[in-house]
Amino acid sequence: MTESKGPDTPGGSAAPKKKRKTPLDRLRPYAIGVMAMVVVFGVSAVIGAHVRGNKDTKVSEPTGAVAAAQRPTAAPTDGASPSPTAAGPKLAIPVKPSAPVTVTVYEDLRSPDSKAFQEEYGAVFQQLLAGGQVQFQYRLVTASDKSYGGTGALVAANAAACAQDQSRFTDFVDQVWKNQPTDPKDDGLASEKLMKKLAAKAGKIKATSFDPCIEQLDHEGWVDKAQQDFAASGYGDVPVVEIDGTVVKDVHTSLTPAKLRSQILKEVKRVVTLRTAPTNTPALAG
Repeated sequence: MTESKGPDTPGGSAAPKKKRKTPLDRLRPYAIGVMAMVVVFGVSAVIGAHVRGNKDTKVSEPTGAVAAAQRPTAAPTDGASPSPTAAGPKLAIPVKPSAPVTVTVYEDLRSPDSKAFQEEYGAVFQQLLAGGQVQFQYRLVTASDKSYGGTGALVAANAAACAQDQSRFTDFVDQVWKNQPTDPKDDGLASEKLMKKLAAKAGKIKATSFDPCIEQLDHEGWVDKAQQDFAASGYGDVPVVEIDGTVVKDVHTSLTPAKLRSQILKEVKRVVTLRTAPTNTPALAG
């Protein structure tokens, strides 16, 4: 009687038994996959934080931003019209930038005092703009965020800069004034949803460009720089007004729209006089 041989094994050796997988063995591939995802997302988070950190410090100027105007002191020798010269970082938003006299207004979009100033002086500003001899520059600051907590002034100023990228600064800021919370402690302007709503009300602002600009705070560094510059100036509380770089006194006390208009027109007259003054350019020989 011959010895029986094991099936499927040459020489009759018995086939090795397969080791049964334990529950841990079955989970191991999934665990490795999860760990890989964690690493990927972790690296992404670090990269994202680095990008956001750089965005905080990078000064990304909105389209058309200009440097501070300096008072013209003499007629140009080439016969051109005297106009304010620019100096320093481009932290101002110009309105009608071709006029010879520059009025700079420092304002905080969360500040009730800034809103009240615009409501009181807005009509005079429009009259002066219509005259064609005055331009306005707006410097947005965020001191109210430090005073009351939150980020409403920063978010609103960044959104206004995003609107400026589409040449809709004035229209957007008008909507901010109309929707400014009555209590400055209310941080309602920090809402991205509200900023998008105000952009829609302002009109002619493309959401495809505006929305990412406010969501990523594209101009945060620019806004921060404007606040740092204002704080270093020692001007005090907003609003602050300059005429060709000279600070207007008594804005918070006895200044009136009529008085401010008179001071601005006085500067216009001075600049026009410079324009018409004879130059020292020697006449060409005949």
